[in-house]
Amino acid sequence: MRAQTDFDVKDLSFAAKGVLRIEWAAREMPVIRLIRERFAKEKPLEGVRISACLHVTSETANLALALRDGGAQVAVCASNPLSTQDEVAAALVAEYDIPVFAIREEDTDTYYGHIRSTLAHRPQITLDDGADLVATIHREQRDLIPNIIGGTEETTTGVIRLRSMAAGGALAYPIIAVNEAMTKHFFDNRYGTGQSTIDGITRATNILWAGKTVVVCGYGWCGRGVALRARGLGAQVIVTEIDPVRALEAVMDGYRVMPLIEASQVGDLFITVTGNANVVDRHHMDVMKDGAILANSGHFNVELNLEGLADMAEARRIVRPEVEEFTLGDGRKIHVLAGGRLVNLAAAEGHPASVMDMSFANQALSVEHLITRPERLPVDVYTVPTDIDNEVANLKLASMGISIDTLTDEQKKYLASWESGTD
Repeated sequence: MRAQTDFDVKDLSFAAKGVLRIEWAAREMPVIRLIRERFAKEKPLEGVRISACLHVTSETANLALALRDGGAQVAVCASNPLSTQDEVAAALVAEYDIPVFAIREEDTDTYYGHIRSTLAHRPQITLDDGADLVATIHREQRDLIPNIIGGTEETTTGVIRLRSMAAGGALAYPIIAVNEAMTKHFFDNRYGTGQSTIDGITRATNILWAGKTVVVCGYGWCGRGVALRARGLGAQVIVTEIDPVRALEAVMDGYRVMPLIEASQVGDLFITVTGNANVVDRHHMDVMKDGAILANSGHFNVELNLEGLADMAEARRIVRPEVEEFTLGDGRKIHVLAGGRLVNLAAAEGHPASVMDMSFANQALSVEHLITRPERLPVDVYTVPTDIDNEVANLKLASMGISIDTLTDEQKKYLASWESGTD
C-alpha cells in the first residue's frame, strides 16, 4: 500500500467498520460483482483516469472497486455534503487504496475544494451525480477538457443541468445520462427513492404514516415511488404537478391531485421530488397547519424556500437530529428535515444496495462503452445504449434465478416483416 497522502477523510481509524459496510452491500449487488469479475480479467479500463463525484456510500464503494479492478485509476469526492458515510470513505483510502475527498457535514467551501482535489487527478472520464463536477470543470478548469473522453450522470437534476448546457452550446464533452436507463429510473428512482425517502423521514421523525395527509410534489419516477410507499403505509396522498399528463396519471392511479396552494392548507407532511427551485414557497408556508413537516428528496437543497422560511420565523431550534423547528409570528411551527437536503441520504442510508446494483452497473458499463468505442462520441447528452440496459436487466434476472422466454426464428421474421395481415 502506498503512503496515504492523497485524500481527505474524517478518520482513517473508521476503516474497519467501512470494510464491513462495503462487504455487506456487496451481498446485495450481484450484477456489479459479475461486472467486477469480468473487468478484473479483461482490464478494459487499463490506465484510464476517472474522477467520480458521487454519494460516498457502501454501494458507491463497490462501483469504485469494480472500476479499479478494471484497471482504472479512480478518485472520489462527495456529491452531497450530508451523504458521506465516513467509515466507507476511510475504508476506500486505507484498505482499497482509492483516493477519497469527502467528510460528512463538510461546509460548502470544503465541498468544492474536494471536487477540485478530485479533478487534480486530471480525469479522462467523469462520473457525476448532480453535475457539480462537470460544472466545475466548465467554469474553472477548462484546460482539462481536451483530455476528457466523456462522462456519465446519475440523477435527474444533473441531466436537467447538462441538457441545459448542451442546448446552450456550453457542454464541451459527451455525457451518458445513466438516469435515463430503464433499469435505473424505473428501479432506482421508483423503488429506491420510494423506500429510502420513507425510511429517512421515519428515522428523523418517528411519525406514524397511517392517517397522515402526505403531499408529494412531483409525479415523475421518484414521485411515483414516494406516493406508492406512503399510501402503502396508510397515508392519504395528494399529488401536485405542473405536467398535465403526469397529473392525469396520478389521478388514474387513485391519488388526489390539486394545486399546491390548496394542498398546503390540509397537508401534514410535504415531500418535494421535482428537481426545481422554491417548489414549496413562502405563500405555501403562510397557510400550512401548525406542525407541518417539510422534506426534500430532490438532489439539491433548493426545492424548499428555506431562506423565506427563516425570514418568516421568529425563532428556530433543533428539536431532534435532522429536525429543525421554525416558529412563525402567529405561533405556528413548521419543521424542516435534514436542512432541506436529500432526506433519504441525510437522515438514512439512501437506496437499498440491490437497487443501486443496477444503477451502478449502468455506470460501469457506460464507462466501458465510452473507453472502448473506436471513436469519441460527438458532444451531447446521450441515453444509455439499449444493449447495456438489456445486459443489466438480464444479469439481474439471472442473479435472481429468473429466466424469460426468447423469440423463435418465426417470431423474429414476423416482427421484421409487413406482409402478414388480417386473413
